[in-house]
Amino acid sequence: MHVRPLTLIILVLLATHANAKDWLSPAEIEQAIALPRIPDRTFSISDFGAQQENALPAIRDAIQKASNAGGGKVIIPKGRWLVKGPIHLKSRIELHLQKGSHLLFSPEPADYLPTVLTRWEGTELYTYSPLIYAADVEDVAITGEGTLDGNVDSQFKLWHGEQEDDMQKLRRMGAGGVPREKRVFAEGTHLRPAFVQFFRAKRVLLEGYNIIHAPFWVNHLVYTESATVRKLRVDSHFPNNDGLDIESSNLVLVEHNLFRTGDDSVVVKSGRDLDGRTVGIPSKDILVRHNDMGGEDGIALGSEMSGGISNVYFDNNVLRKGLSAIRFKANLDRGGLVEHIRVSNFKVEAFETLFWFQLNYPGELGGNFPSTYRDIVFENFQVEQAGVFFEVHAPDVAPLENVTFRNIEVKKNEQPLILENARGLRFDNVLIGSQKINGQLDWYAH
Repeated sequence: MHVRPLTLIILVLLATHANAKDWLSPAEIEQAIALPRIPDRTFSISDFGAQQENALPAIRDAIQKASNAGGGKVIIPKGRWLVKGPIHLKSRIELHLQKGSHLLFSPEPADYLPTVLTRWEGTELYTYSPLIYAADVEDVAITGEGTLDGNVDSQFKLWHGEQEDDMQKLRRMGAGGVPREKRVFAEGTHLRPAFVQFFRAKRVLLEGYNIIHAPFWVNHLVYTESATVRKLRVDSHFPNNDGLDIESSNLVLVEHNLFRTGDDSVVVKSGRDLDGRTVGIPSKDILVRHNDMGGEDGIALGSEMSGGISNVYFDNNVLRKGLSAIRFKANLDRGGLVEHIRVSNFKVEAFETLFWFQLNYPGELGGNFPSTYRDIVFENFQVEQAGVFFEVHAPDVAPLENVTFRNIEVKKNEQPLILENARGLRFDNVLIGSQKINGQLDWYAH
């Protein structure tokens, strides 16, 4: 087919414009996110006979009454309230924790049965309910200055040392395509539930509350669209206590939070192995800004990222101390594409590793589904101390590609680079101690 020069120019311009609109800007993400629409009605649990030795019946009655009325705000007044079981939220409900309120959840696992549909480390199953759970909902919020307490004496915490057999069984089920309805982990199993989980939700607000002593992941968004997470104070240090897990979710704003965690502060995921690829819901259009983070890891992607992750902005955050400031993970069981990640304007105190791409993350299944990490930019970092500046371990068949480091200063460093399979690394005004790095580097197996 003959194409006239003017027509060719127009086609190129149109293609360039279309490509430029593939990604939402941070301002466009923020504009696209809608807050929940909840009627201005209040339902105090005190009006439903709430008892401090077990406030759950009154909480459930208040939620049901508000739901029957078309929605409203369920008030938890000042005081210490024991909750003997999970709180299940409904559409158009705001759970509001007044200043001085303290919800202490039961330490007994049996209180969190019957099972509910959830995702555990990226694989769908039926198991113990999260402590606060909202499934198939729209316009839902948890707000206020009160405290959510998972209970330092929770029996779930003992399960960390007992979960291995069930964890491996679930992973084999997900990777083997066992139907979801047959993945039931109830009494006699040992998979800890998340603290707060939204599952297939639209228009979610998490704002203001304190949350402590989580049994597992702290705040977990699954298949959630249009969510705002702001001004939370997370102080939870048990193993796997990620502050916020954003999984297979889109249009998420995370801002002005304080994270002190036993694992990642903020992590983006999208499902594990075959189960994650089959569900096929990516995480995308996410903005994480103005947060104060401290924990084992600061920010993370993966390792459950089989559904893909794209268009994520981390901007103007502070990272305190820990093992890895920025840790991106995958392995040959996962598959999945991670691209267009922008990490900028960070202040970092002291971490053993600053940038770690652990694309050989431990896997159990011997798969052959390489993951692709590409088009990633780190820029404008001020770092006090980092043991290792940049470490990457990627498989021969899928090197890390197109990562840019720009305007980064590390005052104190022990080892600049540990490299295994990376292509198209770009260094632009990178200062490590007294050494400046500029240029491009390829380091991969032939």
